[in-house]
Amino acid sequence: MTSPAHSRHTETPGTFSLGGDLPVHRLGYGAMQLTGPGVWGEPEDPDEAVRVLRRAVELGVNFIDTADSYGPFVSEQLIHKALHPYPDDLVIATKAGQTRSGPNQWSPLGRPEYLRQQVELSLRHLGVERIDLFQLHRIDPKLPLAEQLGELLLLQQEGKIRHIGLSEVTVEQINQAREIADIVSVQNLYNLANRSAENVLHYAERENLAFIPWFPMATGVLARPGGPLDSAAKRRDASPSQLALAWLLRRSPVMLPIPGTSRVTHLEQNVTAAEITLTDEEFAELADSLSA
Repeated sequence: MTSPAHSRHTETPGTFSLGGDLPVHRLGYGAMQLTGPGVWGEPEDPDEAVRVLRRAVELGVNFIDTADSYGPFVSEQLIHKALHPYPDDLVIATKAGQTRSGPNQWSPLGRPEYLRQQVELSLRHLGVERIDLFQLHRIDPKLPLAEQLGELLLLQQEGKIRHIGLSEVTVEQINQAREIADIVSVQNLYNLANRSAENVLHYAERENLAFIPWFPMATGVLARPGGPLDSAAKRRDASPSQLALAWLLRRSPVMLPIPGTSRVTHLEQNVTAAEITLTDEEFAELADSLSA
């Protein structure tokens, strides 16, 4: 059920059209850090979590990524508390396909009845009739992919899901998935210091799929004192994380970084990264920094 690449397109350097009909600003917000330690339970400061979400929307963020497993459900419920009724242009993406037994513990589970149950719960917790982008959080290796995506396709046909995406997948898995359902996005680990998903990004670019890098601000040794990212940040009077986000936005027009934070001050710093335009020389210097 592969769709032609031209059915989805970028609109301006600052926006991307998810599925061809949901334009979003390319710098979004990831809501995982709104929970307690280990992505488990309530946050230490629930009021600050609400302020972060409201401030994100005030600053123009209109793409928020969450999951049923963040909390579990704490993140979705905070989004509802802070932002419902939602602005017309706000796109909320969520996921299911991982169960939680405690802090920092994650187990893939893709049984069709479980995915359906979690979609219904996410609809209730978010307070919506249809989820804009629903992502299979992990492919369950114990079950055929057709069973997992087939249930999401049924939910899409029932009007409960608008678009379907994937998380942490290979190019081969994306191709298999697109034989079953129309896939509009992939969400893989990718940042300036870890570009192991480069081939998936190339695929997303070629097919005009949104590429949503998780853990986007990780910089590792690149931000060490005197390192390439540290030096570039000082020249720019910016933070290393801001330049890391600016690099991602420059890297590809299909890139939708979703930096997360539980503090308004950090949020404001992250959003400012969208205003930084790297020169060709700066971009190349940072791109080559892994081999430096």
